[in-house]
Amino acid sequence: MSTRTHRTRRTRVFVAAALTAAALTLTACSNGEGVHDEGAPAGSASASAPTSSPGTSEGASAGAGQTDPAGWASGDSTGGTAGSSGTTGSTGPSGSTRSKEPASASTPCSSASTRTTATEVSRPLNHLLLTVTNTGSKNCHLVGYPAVRFGEAQSVPPAFEDSKPQAVVTLAPGESGYAGVLLSAADGSGSHGYTAESLEVSFNDGAGAARPSLPAKGVYVDDSIGVSYWQSTMADALAW
Repeated sequence: MSTRTHRTRRTRVFVAAALTAAALTLTACSNGEGVHDEGAPAGSASASAPTSSPGTSEGASAGAGQTDPAGWASGDSTGGTAGSSGTTGSTGPSGSTRSKEPASASTPCSSASTRTTATEVSRPLNHLLLTVTNTGSKNCHLVGYPAVRFGEAQSVPPAFEDSKPQAVVTLAPGESGYAGVLLSAADGSGSHGYTAESLEVSFNDGAGAARPSLPAKGVYVDDSIGVSYWQSTMADALAW
């Protein structure tokens, strides 16, 4: 009886040991699988390497950003070229002698390179407007004031000193300058009046004189006569 009981206990101990061993084996396997499963996320992390790859490409972009300064420089260079071409475009107008030729490159206006007209105006009273137009191909400047001689006069009238402009009047080809002539006193206070039928205008350059036409009836002149300095506008010329 005791022998049977002893065998039974041994059997139970053996079975318990077997069960324990099996449990340990299962635990080890599950741990192995767990490590393997964790390895799979690691694998998926590897698989997500392409995700980090964009990061790498971003790094590459950053790297490209490092090389971009040269790219920007070339871009700036291109921009500079565009600016240069813009400057070149701007040299179109600057090539025009009308607006960009240096004043120092101009010469005194003369009767040979200009056209002069004389127009009697209604206001102010007893005034004549002289207009000189540059008909040449280069700039010219009007020196001082016109030396005018009416009819057989032996002398030229003085200039109104207050009319002297701050700068010399320079005419580009096709442009005009002006001077006003006070022919006689508006209140009749002048003396030695006469009617002149011809006019001679000199440019103080010793190169001859212009002879613009006067109205058919002539113009009345007395000793109040005076002229303005050359001006760039009609209004300024007729203000004296």
